[in-house]
Amino acid sequence: MPASIGAKLSVVVEEVSTMSVKVRPFRGKQGKWEVDIAFDWPDGEYYREQLVAPGSSRSVAQRWGEQRERELLARGKPRPEEVKKQREVPTLRAFKQRYLDEFCKAERQKPSTIAYKKIALRAYLEPVVGDKRLDAIDNADVQRIKASMATQSPKSVNNVLVVLSTLLKKAAEWGVLDVMPCTIKLLKHHHGERPFLDFDELEALLDAARKLDRRAELVVLLGSNAGLRLGEILALRWSNVLLDRGVVRVAESDWNGEVSLPKGGRHRDVPMSARLMAALKAHRHLVGPRVLYGDEGAAVSAKVVRSWIRAAERRAGREVTGRIHILRHTFCSHLAILGAPAKAIQELAGHTELTTTMRYMHLSPSARATAVSLLDKQPQMAAARVEEARRSLQEFGDILETATVQRKTPDCSGVLVGWGTRIRT
Repeated sequence: MPASIGAKLSVVVEEVSTMSVKVRPFRGKQGKWEVDIAFDWPDGEYYREQLVAPGSSRSVAQRWGEQRERELLARGKPRPEEVKKQREVPTLRAFKQRYLDEFCKAERQKPSTIAYKKIALRAYLEPVVGDKRLDAIDNADVQRIKASMATQSPKSVNNVLVVLSTLLKKAAEWGVLDVMPCTIKLLKHHHGERPFLDFDELEALLDAARKLDRRAELVVLLGSNAGLRLGEILALRWSNVLLDRGVVRVAESDWNGEVSLPKGGRHRDVPMSARLMAALKAHRHLVGPRVLYGDEGAAVSAKVVRSWIRAAERRAGREVTGRIHILRHTFCSHLAILGAPAKAIQELAGHTELTTTMRYMHLSPSARATAVSLLDKQPQMAAARVEEARRSLQEFGDILETATVQRKTPDCSGVLVGWGTRIRT
């Protein structure tokens, strides 16, 4: 540092009444540190600055904050026009595209995820805070967003709030914001049990699908016997149907014609059930590389597959919904009912978090009834255990009696005590 600047800095420091540098974990991203610099300028005006420090340790952040404080003091109090320039922060509407391009697309998020975030921004966030600067979005705005979605489910509201939170965190990480301008608290909600088909219901749906269209039967089996999602069913290729190994490799997902990795970002191998293997062998064709095609070799879409399921539901006498994901719930739930470990279900279903799998670890009403019926056997089981304990005690008493008799002859080395134990004298 030149001598003139050093002298100037020493004078400024002497004139500054109070100054401090505090470091705390940055709540926007794990492993980052927030530096809080506060002091009074020589004219008595209070100044405070909160920044995310480079580096990943507290000591590095502390040194960086102290250096930043010295630079501020050396430059002196900024002029009003400089302060205005420094505080130019984009609105949410202006920042939206950068967030979508430089974060969502750059991080290779699934096309369906990006499409949802566009909807969340356009339909729910922009009408409430679209024209506000990012640093001006406060806790009251968060509550207004919640109020504007009063008719939506808590899960839907939370999904939108997560989009807002991630956008603001990226703005802070990229230096657009100094710190998060608000606290975003999600709504509490109960996940509830996942709906699924009982074994009889699944058999009825399979029978109806088989009579209508073998492709519909294959869709039901891929969902209920292998746990594939709709996009994974659409994207399944014969090259990933490993009949020699008895495995279906789930490596791709199709959403509106855009193919990407499955949810979770990695492929998984699922062993085939005997019924699924037989159905796949019977369905072999030379139409193209994919397993499913529409009529006359046309590309099959989600809309077409749902129409197959609706027709099967109608024939089976079920409520007509066209839902495919309930088959995946059925896959996980049946495995749980049959005693499969949660970790195995997690790997087969491709869940990133075990907590997701635990939501499937519920039982069907018939399985609950079977469990409760065990209580009827309690008196017989209790009586059998009492009898077993009585016989054990009797046998143990005979052993003790024999041991005591063998030790009744005294000697000069000790005296006889209970349990046939000798105490040395």
